[in-house]
Amino acid sequence: MRSVRARAALGATVVVALALIGAGLSVLLVLRANLTDQAGLQAEVVAREVAGQLALDVPYDRLETRDEEDHPVQVTDEDGRVVAVSKDLRAISGTGTDRVTPDPSPTAGGSGGGSGDDNGGDGRDDGSDDDDRATPAPGRGEVDSGEPDFGNGTATVDGETADYRFASVQATTPAGVTLTVHAGAPLAAEQEAVGTVRGAMLIGLPLLLLVVAGVTWLVTRRALRPVEGIRREMAAITASEDLSRRVPEPGSRDEVARLARTTNETLTALEASVERQRRFVADASHELRSPIASLRTQLEVGAAHPELLDVPGAVADTVRLQALAADLLLLARLDAGERPGRTALDLGALVREEVSQRGGDRIPVTVSVPDSGDFEVAGSRGQLARVIGNLLDNAQRHARSAVTVSVRTAERGDVVVAVTDDGAGVPPQERERIFERFVRLDDARTRDDGGAGLGLAIARDVAARHGGRLTVGDAREGGARFELRLPGTG
Repeated sequence: MRSVRARAALGATVVVALALIGAGLSVLLVLRANLTDQAGLQAEVVAREVAGQLALDVPYDRLETRDEEDHPVQVTDEDGRVVAVSKDLRAISGTGTDRVTPDPSPTAGGSGGGSGDDNGGDGRDDGSDDDDRATPAPGRGEVDSGEPDFGNGTATVDGETADYRFASVQATTPAGVTLTVHAGAPLAAEQEAVGTVRGAMLIGLPLLLLVVAGVTWLVTRRALRPVEGIRREMAAITASEDLSRRVPEPGSRDEVARLARTTNETLTALEASVERQRRFVADASHELRSPIASLRTQLEVGAAHPELLDVPGAVADTVRLQALAADLLLLARLDAGERPGRTALDLGALVREEVSQRGGDRIPVTVSVPDSGDFEVAGSRGQLARVIGNLLDNAQRHARSAVTVSVRTAERGDVVVAVTDDGAGVPPQERERIFERFVRLDDARTRDDGGAGLGLAIARDVAARHGGRLTVGDAREGGARFELRLPGTG
């Protein structure tokens, strides 16, 4: 039962079995009820025919019944005494009395006794007495037109016992005597039909359930075959550590195909992440190797020749190494999903503060921050100050004579910090690549004073984690314009 196919086949079989059992029982009950109603209708017709004869004052021994072997008749009076029975009826049950011998002292007209033969069973010739007895009394009785009473019972006719559906109809003779006619109809057809249907169901139900289980097993196996292919390929990818491989995608548009496509998209993202991590490690190693080698060389020369020790150069390499290590640690924290602290701060005041601390800039920075503006945002003060500092450092590196930083509010309450310069600008085809890690354009490499190509990458990552974005475009002065857009708290 650990297999999905087995569970699906078992579940489908159980559901179908319950449905078929319920439907089968309903069919049997409806079939039995319909056949029983038909038998009751036949019994009612016979009972009303006999009751009609009694209402016409036909003598008991001359009552006519249709097919007495299939429709036994018993007539009782108000006191429950049997006054007439059909020929060859030897036993009966289900009518209120099991007597089948007419009472010798009948309460109504007629000669009494059963309808055994045309002579009333007394052996006398059919003479004038019969003619007098056959003459009905003045007046006419009536048959109860209400709904008859029904019941099930048994009767023995001509030595054979069977089940019957009995209908009881009341009739009043012209003499005012109330009689009850009990007429039966056989239930053999109902029992045979129900038995046949039940037997067919008992034979067909297991076969049908086997077919359902088999079909469900085959269909489920076919449906899960692509899933097994995906599993095998994923296991092979895990064993080989080759993230360039992809799982097979079926041509269908079902859930399995969407699973395969999502898996391949995940593998693509994972491959890109691993490749970016490898490139990051390689670039970091390369960037760290240069200042460390330079610092070591200077220290070795200073140890051998103290008079040749370049202390300012060693300090510069140490500062560069320290800044690079700080950038790498910040990127590692950002990659690990570190969320910035959410404190309210004035971005305009932060810009003024950051510019005021930059005493060694090559080009003075022009600040444009309105005094009456609402520039409050939520975020990490240290990380946002790092973004502003990186943008100013980048502008100082490429500007010819002017660097400007401004703060304004935009639509939907966003706060925008713009840093512009009058340098060569950024070509449109390179405006996304410059935000990648360790990327420096050729022009930047010739003028770089120690940057590792991480400043803009850090700035964009921090902006994204604060719910904002960092973009680059053209400045009016002809250089680059970097815009940091953050959601305001107002």
